Amino acid sequence: MTTIDIPLRWLDDAAPDLTLGGVTCGVPLAAGAVTDPEQLGVLDASGEPVPAQTWALATWPDGSVKWAGIALGADREPSDTYRVVNAAKASSAGPNAVSHPEGTIEPGALQSRHTRPRVADSQAMSDPAGTLEPGAPELRHARLQVTAHPTGPGLDIDTGACRVLIPGAGPNLVGSIQIQGTEVASAGRLLSSRQTRPEPAAPDRIEAVGHVTGCVLEQAGPLRAVVRLTGTHRDRDGREWLPFTVRLVFAAGASTFRLVHSFVWDGDPERDFLTSLGLAFTVPLREAAHDRHLRIAGADGGFLREAVRGLTGLRRDPGPEVRAAQLEGRPTPPPAEWSGGVERLSKWIPAWADYSLRQLNANGYTLHKRTSANRPWIDIAQGTRSDGLAYVGDTTGGLAVGLTGFWQSHPTGLDVRAADTDAATLTTWLWSPDAAPMDLRFYHDGLGQEDYADQLDALEITYEDYEPGFGTAHGIGRTHELTVTPYPATPPVEALARLVRGTATRPQLVPTPEALHAARVLGDWDLPDRTSPHRAALEDRLDFLLDFYAGQVDQRSWYGFWNYGDVMHAYDPDRHTWRYDIGGYAWDNSELSPDLWLWTSFLRTGRADVFRLAERMTRHTGDVDVYHRGPWQGLGTRHNVQHWGCSAKQLRISTPAYRRCHYFLTGDEHTRDLMLELRDSDATFLALDPTRKVRADAAAYKPERRALAVGLGTDWSALAATWLADWEITGNERSRDRLIGTMRDIGALPRGFFTGEALYDLDTGRFDTNRDRVDVSHLSAVFGLVEVCSELVALIDAGQIDAPGFREAWLQYCRLYLASPEEQRAELGAAPSGIHLEQAHSRLTAYAANQAGDDALADHAWRAYFAGGEFMGEEAFQAVRILPPRVLSPVDEARTLWTNDAAQCGLATIQNLALIGHRLANGMPNAT
Repeated sequence: MTTIDIPLRWLDDAAPDLTLGGVTCGVPLAAGAVTDPEQLGVLDASGEPVPAQTWALATWPDGSVKWAGIALGADREPSDTYRVVNAAKASSAGPNAVSHPEGTIEPGALQSRHTRPRVADSQAMSDPAGTLEPGAPELRHARLQVTAHPTGPGLDIDTGACRVLIPGAGPNLVGSIQIQGTEVASAGRLLSSRQTRPEPAAPDRIEAVGHVTGCVLEQAGPLRAVVRLTGTHRDRDGREWLPFTVRLVFAAGASTFRLVHSFVWDGDPERDFLTSLGLAFTVPLREAAHDRHLRIAGADGGFLREAVRGLTGLRRDPGPEVRAAQLEGRPTPPPAEWSGGVERLSKWIPAWADYSLRQLNANGYTLHKRTSANRPWIDIAQGTRSDGLAYVGDTTGGLAVGLTGFWQSHPTGLDVRAADTDAATLTTWLWSPDAAPMDLRFYHDGLGQEDYADQLDALEITYEDYEPGFGTAHGIGRTHELTVTPYPATPPVEALARLVRGTATRPQLVPTPEALHAARVLGDWDLPDRTSPHRAALEDRLDFLLDFYAGQVDQRSWYGFWNYGDVMHAYDPDRHTWRYDIGGYAWDNSELSPDLWLWTSFLRTGRADVFRLAERMTRHTGDVDVYHRGPWQGLGTRHNVQHWGCSAKQLRISTPAYRRCHYFLTGDEHTRDLMLELRDSDATFLALDPTRKVRADAAAYKPERRALAVGLGTDWSALAATWLADWEITGNERSRDRLIGTMRDIGALPRGFFTGEALYDLDTGRFDTNRDRVDVSHLSAVFGLVEVCSELVALIDAGQIDAPGFREAWLQYCRLYLASPEEQRAELGAAPSGIHLEQAHSRLTAYAANQAGDDALADHAWRAYFAGGEFMGEEAFQAVRILPPRVLSPVDEARTLWTNDAAQCGLATIQNLALIGHRLANGMPNAT
């Protein structure tokens, strides 16, 4: 048996004070090491076994587990560290075992009924590996567990700390939330409104409610359960729009559960202006108004602490115990015991029914309250960045809801309504009803660009690839993460402060960088090494780039509902600002793989800030920059002033190469969805030719099902990443066959990758191998091709894939791209034109040098690296502070730094150090 010993650390290097809804992470495993997830167990820092739920996130081609999901419950204090080990080491008695009515099933045995996990369809209730039809027996854990009982179309979830009833159909996501046998919330529902004009507060606002039409139990415990709900919003006229997916994630022993809400905007930008989007719960209130409590998070951990009818600050003092009890959320003494005649006079104290917090921008919130709907709002406070959590309840129970990224995702809001009645409403607004309507129209009128000639001419000045009708937001999406926490009574504000911290910054376990490196996963990278001055200088540059972008997010306020998570593409040193308003120079939309740069940087450093920057980018680029419905479903959009504005709709943006790392490290179901929804994206070439405007044979070429022009760079790398992800996650044989088949075809092409483009048969999933030409794009390798080919060659070398000729074709491309024209002509018959991005491509040369053990080629790679990026000069690594009045507020700038160069320089530095670091000094400028 292969020894498994994978250390896990908390992302922030310290155990959190609570894990809210448990914790989930992923760990990599060598091929053949683990055939069933049941072979894994978990130990805490003291070496004691910890109950854990394990399942396969992905498998190797031989069927062994490649990445395993690990879930821990919330029934114990978190350990400082953990280790994933062989289950026999974790406990000879099998502490992770689950019991089944038919006997005892060791951990993971249920999953191992299938060689590979299968993703549940919309009709079945399933675990991550197989399918549990409705009514399947529950799983029982030796310790605290999550149970899920089918109830008609819905489910009854019990974590041991709370019980949640899910109707499974109709207007409510959640029917009831109970804690200690008492219902503390009901009717959890999605709300929205829209209007037909963009003017604020138009009189035609139409309200809608989300209706659930599908309910699937994706994971059935024992320590983690996941319920997926799907549906659409319906208005009073019967219109359905805004399709949504909501996942409720439960953990054993946790009263808090996560709610992950994703929706697709499928409206008409010219007539559908969203005016609100929120999640509301009804909270029963049973006690007198003075024992009903509001807690609303301000900034930096602060809270508003008030009661519906306050007993502090009055002309008559009810007594210190009364005042203290109300502020602490405890039952006040009986009114008859109040001092100062306050019992008799209390009828004159107004009851405050409604509270409202609005975060309409990243730097300011307002907080108000009123006594009734027909009375004015009274100012409470103003502040900076609210932590985005509100609680309402009384001494018999209540509910808190928090939104991750609350102020960063503005315009947001928190509402409590009717707190003076027996049923208050607590609403978390993802788009505040007091904000300007969401306006997704294209930002200019086209400027007269009616044909390709005009559009290509305009590209020369603003770098914007415009085409009428293509700048639509129809089909883009957005994801929010919330925490929902019931309480048996109003909690101490310190408990809510902990809840806020865990909501704003989710506790996350990750393998150590050393463990990830030992597993040799996700590309070519090494751990930081500062043992020589030359290496240290490059590590300093890598750190500078990461620090600079992390700082730019806040300095440049890269926030907002549709923007949060992305970065800008190019800089304008004259205005001292990023080119937010200039065509294709604005939002980056994954151009030249900043996603891969950030994730690879995290793998080797373990930096928490880099992980979160990468995670936010994964959320954004996967949702907002990709179409999930409509004619371009499966395609992403090139960089633009608006994320959906460019007419270049391509797989290079939607590629799973940018999502796999997040899924493998977290087990996140939504990220898995984003990758798997692309499995048929090869069909997009039938609907849209990505190079239609610049194709030399544009007049002759028309997309045909049996002969689709597919580029071997940005196009095939995205398809390969898609097929690989689908195959390793679900075992889809169609994706396997298309991946391996096209690899063999590339190997059979006379010029391999230098062919540039091949004709693809959509029905067979194969390339025509007769094309014989040399045609190269400098963009081919910089959208994930390097990384996916590295993985595929490793699979070939390990005997996991049989694709004759592919390895040689890739090594040829890596070896010759930066070779001399004479060397290229000698081997290819022609010297390809369009050889650019030398620094970015130095990592290809480094890969060839590493594979061949060729030091001279390694030196050539380093010389190309030090020649510099496309626009990057020494000023790119020198931050200069610019002060008012030349700018709105103090900012740092690196005058020659563009995100293209930052991403590719980062990747080239990391990969070159890993592959040919021993030749660094020889390849440096002035080296002899």
